[in-house]
Order: sequence, then C-alpha cells, then structure tokens
Amino acid sequence: MTVSLEVGGLGNSAQAPDNGRHVAHSVWWSFFIRRVGRMIITLLVVVTVAFVVLRLSGGDPVRAALGPTAAPEIVEQRRDQLGLNDPILVQYFSYLWGVLHGDFGVSLITGRSVGDIVVSRLPATLALSFISFFVVLVVSIPLGMLVAVRTLGGKRRGEEMVFAGVTGFFSSVPDYLLGVMLVVVFSITLKLLPVAGNDSAAAFVLPVAALSLASACSLARLARIEALNTLRDDYVRTARGKRLPNRRIYLAHVLPNMLTAVLTVGGTLLAAMVTGSVLVEQVFNWPGMGTAFVQAITTKDYGIVQGLAIVYAAIVLLVNLVVDIVIALIDRRSTLLESS
Repeated sequence: MTVSLEVGGLGNSAQAPDNGRHVAHSVWWSFFIRRVGRMIITLLVVVTVAFVVLRLSGGDPVRAALGPTAAPEIVEQRRDQLGLNDPILVQYFSYLWGVLHGDFGVSLITGRSVGDIVVSRLPATLALSFISFFVVLVVSIPLGMLVAVRTLGGKRRGEEMVFAGVTGFFSSVPDYLLGVMLVVVFSITLKLLPVAGNDSAAAFVLPVAALSLASACSLARLARIEALNTLRDDYVRTARGKRLPNRRIYLAHVLPNMLTAVLTVGGTLLAAMVTGSVLVEQVFNWPGMGTAFVQAITTKDYGIVQGLAIVYAAIVLLVNLVVDIVIALIDRRSTLLESS
C-alpha cells in the first residue's frame, strides 16, 4: 500500500509541471483568439460603416468624381462598371468579398485600384510613423526616468516645474501646426532643412519631429509617474539597502516594472501616429498614403477615400493587436486577469 502511494505521488508530481504548462498554453491561446476575433469584428464594422457612409453621402459619387460636364452616358457606363446600379445588398456583399480578398476598391475617376496606391505609398507612411515612434520611445522613457530620479522625494522643484511646463505645452500642440512652425523656422527662415519630399535623410528630420514631439512629451510625463511609483516600492528600497549599483537598480528593477503601462499608452500613440500622419504628410508633401487620402477628398474620389480609410483602420487594429501580444509576453498577469 505504501509503495503504491509513493508511485502515485511520483506520478502526480511528474504530471504537475505538464498540467501547469497545458493551462498556461490554454490561457495564452484563449487570449490570442479573443484578440484576433475582436480585431476581425471591428474591421467588419469599419468596412460596413465606410460602405454605408459612402452611399449616404448624398448625390451621385460618380457624377461628383467626373464633374458636372461629363456626358450622362459616360456617367452611366462608369456606374455599370463599378456595379453601382446593382441592388444595395449585392453591392455590399460584393465589396465585402473584395475586401476579404485584398481588393479595397478603385478610383471613381481613373479606375486605379486602392491596392496600387497602398503598394506605392504605404512604405513611406510606415517609415515616417515607425521612425517617429522609435524616436518617441528613445526620448521619452530615459527622460521620464531621469526626471523621476532627480525629483524623487520633492527634490529639485524647479526642474520638475520646467519639465511639466515644457512637456505640457508641446503635448497640447497639434502635429500639423507644429509642422508648420518647424517649416517656418528651419526651412524658410534658417534654410537648414528641406521642406518637402523624402529623398534624403535630412528630409526626415522635420516630419519626424512634427509627428513625434507631442507624443514624446506625453509619454515622458507618464514614464516619470510610473518611475516614481516604482522607485517608492519596497523592493527598490531593499535593493538600495543592499548597496546595488544604481545602473542595476534602474535597468533591472525600475525599467521592467514601468514598461507595461508605458507600452500600453505607447501602442495607442503608435496607432495615433499612423492616422495622424495624414495631415503631417500634407504639410511636408510626403509621398505617403496621407497625401493620397487628402487628394482624394479634394477631388471627391470617394472610392479611394473609402478604401484608404479601411486600410488605415486595418493598420491601427493590427498595431493594437501586436501591442497587446507584446504586453502579454512582458506581463503574463494581463492574460490571466482577462481570463479570470
């Protein structure tokens, strides 16, 4: 009897780690499937809203795109080519089927597909957005941590006030307005940097600055608050009591514990940068999707507007999904809390 109990105990102890890993994998995959499902449902809603808004925009979009002088037979022929004379449900499911296969529509004027515009202009938009986001992370996290360390315990009130004032001011300035100010100062007045295009490294400076400065200031304020909260924790005081080097305390204890909140907001900022780049691209004549989007609105080419709006939404949803996964990998408690 004793032997059988021991064998059973050994069997249970051997199976325990496997059961733990199985539960962890189940929680992780459940979290991943929920996130992907939520993204798909949201994208379906966006596609539906974009389709309905275009149909409810008033008037004939083909007539608006071709102009009032276009012959009626040409307008009718164009409507037939685009399927706009079909019943509304047929149009919707046809458009939805096309989106599912990567077809986001065509120009009502030229017939050029949105896919061609995305292929030619998306790299410029992503380059501007991701370089700006990298600058935000590189500037905001060290700056917020440095100010937190220097002002911990109410020290250096002057530095804290300057930091709060400067970051508060720039975080409230719209990106496009900041872009105009940068053009006036550095391109027109000082003639130091180019004002348009992306054909050189110098051409990236002003657009990246315009797109990243407000976000960097906002994230630096959050990073300071999170660093202050972490520096007051007991385990940090214990580490100081053990006389660990400051570099080890900041990098091994403070930084990992402040990253979850910072990355959560940072992911939101990245999504905002992708959509906010529309106006910044227009200010600097940047050859990205934003410029094409504004041009399509100006020319009333609603086919391009609708298609690019869906592409922007898909990029934002994908960015949010990736951020959620990264945060879950850094802090496994986020998946456990959601599943409970």
